Amino acid sequence: MPATEQELFDRLAELDIECTTYRHPAVWTVEESKRLRGDMPGGHCKSLFLKDKKGRVYLVVALEDREIDMKRLRRPIGAAQLSFARPELLMEILGVTPGAVTPFGLINDVNATARVVLDREMLEQDPLNYHPLTNEATTAIAPGDLLKFIYGCGHEPRILDFEALNEPGSGSGD
Repeated sequence: MPATEQELFDRLAELDIECTTYRHPAVWTVEESKRLRGDMPGGHCKSLFLKDKKGRVYLVVALEDREIDMKRLRRPIGAAQLSFARPELLMEILGVTPGAVTPFGLINDVNATARVVLDREMLEQDPLNYHPLTNEATTAIAPGDLLKFIYGCGHEPRILDFEALNEPGSGSGD
């Protein structure tokens, strides 16, 4: 069984990570989140759960307005052709459903299957906001504590300059 929201909060407390959680109606898109959040401070983020044609999975976490060109992303992360992973695989590895994809889902990836890719500019925001395994809440966490959590789940994140990745001439060469 995937971890519950309370088990996530317990794990954060074990790691001595402070966070603040805001409850809200379920949101499914960045646009819905923007309408509901009001003046919630910090960097607001999106998380993509991707799979390449070799079967490797990636959790890509970036600022919410960041354009992510999956074709340009392939080379720097060493991936084959990328696409969105099936909801069943998302549930199996991160223990969440579409709309609730979050780096906090790494608590459920006990075999460290997902390769974690983070937006460098995102880590300059404080706090950072993610769903706590449900899209009916948002949890704010310091960037250093996010990294502490990710490492604590047995993952070593790859931090990329997504801004540079989107510049002309940085394509995959295909």
